[in-house]
Order: sequence, then structure tokens, then C-alpha cells
Amino acid sequence: MDIINDFLGAVTKTVSGLWPAPEETPRPVDGKLRPCPGTPNCVCSEEGSGGDSIEPLTYRDDPAAAWQRLQQVVSAMGGKIERTEGDYLWSTFMVPVFGFVDDVEFRLDRKAGCIHMRSASRLGFSDLGVNRSRTDDIRRKFNV
Repeated sequence: MDIINDFLGAVTKTVSGLWPAPEETPRPVDGKLRPCPGTPNCVCSEEGSGGDSIEPLTYRDDPAAAWQRLQQVVSAMGGKIERTEGDYLWSTFMVPVFGFVDDVEFRLDRKAGCIHMRSASRLGFSDLGVNRSRTDDIRRKFNV
């Protein structure tokens, strides 16, 4: 089984170098996460509407503890934390075998007691539900 995992890891690493970097570095716009572009390969809890809308993460403990727990969940799920700035976090996740890179962003909203999420594919039109599934997994693991 380790041989298969090692092989798939090598293929993913090789193929991932073929995909471009994001057109712009993910960042908040006017203090909020960017809205989805209207394609079915993005979900967002902030500025979302219709099919791209998801619920934010909610927490009952201290905001700093929730923020730390989120970072642990992202890392444990194989995400790479690219940048944290105050109440904003940008991470990337690589889709195995194909090497697609997805940008996953979070914004801690202390006033509302939640953490907004945005997960989007860099390429293509459809992601076959990968980004929605990822945010559902993050929510499940965050709430444990």
C-alpha cells in the first residue's frame, strides 16, 4: 500500500507543476472574502448566493482558540497554510493524482462569532463537488 501511495504522491507532485499559479494572490477584498465567480467550482460562506453558498464555521469557545483549532484541522487534512494575516488565512489543497491546486481561504469574524470559508479551484469549470465536500469535512473536523 505504501508503494501505491508513494507512486501517487510522485505523480501528483510532478503533475502539479504543470498548473499555473492563481491569477491574483488570494486576499480579502474590502475586509471580506472574495465572491465566487459564478462557476460550480467554488463555494463561499460570505457573499455567496444560490449554489455556491455554504454556512460559515461557528464556535462557542474563545476566537483565538477556534482560529488555532482551524489551522490544526487544515494542516491535518493535508492543506498547506500559505499565509496568515490577522484574522485572514489562505491555504492550498492539492487534489491527488491530477495535481490540481485549490485555494481555501478563511476569515475570522469575531463580531459574528464565526469563521467564513471560501474554497475554489484555480482551473476548470466544474470540480465535481470537491470544494463543497472539502468544506463539509473541515466543518466536521472543526466541530469535533
